[in-house]
Amino acid sequence: QVHFVESGGGLVQPGGSLRLSCAASGSIFSIYTMGWYRQAPGKQRELVAQVTSGGPANYADSVKGRFTISRDNSKNMVYLQMTSLKPEDTGVYYCNAPYSPRGWGQGTQVTVSS
Repeated sequence: QVHFVESGGGLVQPGGSLRLSCAASGSIFSIYTMGWYRQAPGKQRELVAQVTSGGPANYADSVKGRFTISRDNSKNMVYLQMTSLKPEDTGVYYCNAPYSPRGWGQGTQVTVSS
C-alpha cells in the first residue's frame, strides 16, 4: 500500500516561488513514475509534471520552463519547485503515480494572487 502526504503550499504573489513536497509511503516507491497534479476551482484534476524512477521528467505545456519535478528515492520524497508563478497556477496540488494510481492525499493549496 502506497499513500501520499503533500505539503508546502501557500499564498504567493505573481512571479513568486514555492517548493512542494510529497512524502510517499511504500516499500516499492523507487520503481514508480511519480507525478504532480493540480485541480483548479471548477476544473478537473490535471497532471502537470511527472518524473520516472530514473529521473527523466515531462511537463505540461502550461508549466514547462517554470516548474521542476524531482525525487529522492532514498527518502521516498517527490518535490515540485515552482517559479514565476501565475494566477492560473492556483489550485490544490496532489502527488500520485500516473501509471499505477493509488489513493489521493489531501493535497496542498497553492494560491497565486496580488
